[in-house]
Amino acid sequence: MNISTEAALSRARAVERVLSDIDGVPIIAEPVAIRRKSRDYFWYSPILNEQLAGKVADAVVAPRNEADVIRVAGACARHGVPLTPRGAGTGNYGQCVPMEGGVVIDMIGMTQIISHSPGVVRVEAGARMVDIDAALAPSGWEQRMHPSTKRTATVGGFVAGGSGGVGSINYGGLREPGNILGARIVTVEREPRVIDLSADAAQKVNRAYGTTGIITRLDMPLAPKWEWVDVVVSFSDYATAVQVGHEIALADGIVKKLLSVCEAPLVRHFSGIAGKIGEHESILICMIARPFLPYFEALIGARGAVVHEEDFDETPGHTPVYEYTWNHSTLNVLKTDRAVTYLQCLFPHDRLAESVRETSALFGDEQMQHLEFIRFGGRLTASALPVIRYSTADRVNEMIAAYEARGVFIANPHVVTLEDGSRHKRADADQLGFKHQVDPQGLLNPGKMRTFAPHAEHV
Repeated sequence: MNISTEAALSRARAVERVLSDIDGVPIIAEPVAIRRKSRDYFWYSPILNEQLAGKVADAVVAPRNEADVIRVAGACARHGVPLTPRGAGTGNYGQCVPMEGGVVIDMIGMTQIISHSPGVVRVEAGARMVDIDAALAPSGWEQRMHPSTKRTATVGGFVAGGSGGVGSINYGGLREPGNILGARIVTVEREPRVIDLSADAAQKVNRAYGTTGIITRLDMPLAPKWEWVDVVVSFSDYATAVQVGHEIALADGIVKKLLSVCEAPLVRHFSGIAGKIGEHESILICMIARPFLPYFEALIGARGAVVHEEDFDETPGHTPVYEYTWNHSTLNVLKTDRAVTYLQCLFPHDRLAESVRETSALFGDEQMQHLEFIRFGGRLTASALPVIRYSTADRVNEMIAAYEARGVFIANPHVVTLEDGSRHKRADADQLGFKHQVDPQGLLNPGKMRTFAPHAEHV
């Protein structure tokens, strides 16, 4: 028996002991379901697709409540079994892929909206973001921001993945102070603890891929709910679309939730709206509060044409315009062309227009440009998610280097670890230290925090 076979058998026996210890907690045992629950959208990256395609859990558990989570965490700690938290699996970097097998803990059964008051909602981590807003609507409040996968994504997965999204034009990303008010986690120890993190301490679970505790509950800030209108404006060229988008972003009196610019070749892949737009036209995709539409249209003037305008609707059978933006733009291309992938860029705020012009001209037909106006550190800038033609990993790295040489920050979406995917190329120091406290054996989502090493007494 070789070492790898022996190790696999040893892990399988340990997993069996875990499942015996948690008798009564729902378990998913069907192999096809286990494989599905071991994946996310990492296949957006051909590089990650090659690295992660064969990674699969030994078992999947589906807790119904925090007591179930505590039982699972304790059993995994006692038997030394890796434990990977999972939301809806809408991430793109293999965040919920079990690199070392073991147990995936599927949180989508914990969906309770515990309470809400003006400006704050308390929810279990598995609640879908679309359901949260539906429950809040009668009170006149909504979530500050959400990903383009809102209709599928869980709030816990959104926070653990860490980013921003629709609404970041007003509130920035999840890292901005006040965008996560509190988090409740379960530690992975022989006797698990339940820890409540408030204010800045809640950032210890943001963009940590579940490596710093199992999120069971979140307190999230809310925004006043407006009557949103989905609007698409066409322009003769990309530069004009960017310029007008920038002006609207700076118009603080116009209430908006989304400003996204897409280059002409990209628009052809947006089946729901492509027929309304000329072959060589670029577009500005917006969510505008209804009372401010006249001011919005006046600012556009004769430079563009409104080609799509309808009341916001995210019920089944409708496509809200936010599903053409953020990384849904990439997905819309991948539906018909699997030979592409993408980058994640952050432009310098003090030379935004110049930087956009420079990078738009870099690679010709090898890229289709797309950017999102956002606030970052209190300053207006833009994040770009260009769709690029894939040839080799080396070519992707060359393109990343070309962006970085021009002062554009890159969060590399073709790597699996927190450090390598960060624009800072390191793990957050608070998160690294906190992991030693809540996961001393390093069992939570192993392989995702590269710089973490258990202390000798826990090995």
